[in-house]
Amino acid sequence: MRHRDVNALFAGDAIELHPSANIGIAVAIPKGLVVPVIQQCERKSIAEIAEARAALVERARSGKLQQADLEGGTFTISNLGMYGVERFVAVLNPPQAAILAVGAAEEKPVVRDGEVVVRPMLELTLTCDHRSLDGATAAEFLRTVKDFLEEPGLAL
Repeated sequence: MRHRDVNALFAGDAIELHPSANIGIAVAIPKGLVVPVIQQCERKSIAEIAEARAALVERARSGKLQQADLEGGTFTISNLGMYGVERFVAVLNPPQAAILAVGAAEEKPVVRDGEVVVRPMLELTLTCDHRSLDGATAAEFLRTVKDFLEEPGLAL
């Protein structure tokens, strides 16, 4: 697994690098926010992760989440893009060491090969606990996420 320091939990004063990527996804429901967890993402294809995400969101919105759906998260993704929010800073979910905030994708002019072209752009913000993750390590993780978003085949 790449970037193991991002997939860390705090157990008291100890940092635990977790072997599985159990990704929490923030979901707004009428009673507030819940964070169901897609277990063992490192063992799933992109399609399987998307399917698991859709099922968890549906269960969250219909009030059918089980306690097991909410346990074991090692990293969380929060997306406010659907509300038109371009950028925000997400708050850590203890005992997790990091959370990724995803803003709205917007068409913006960029320079590619000396030409100005319009491309979809979005802002990502990584909130991390520096006891586990320093700025350089966080930047390397964000660069990997950026590369995967720009070239999805790299993630396969």
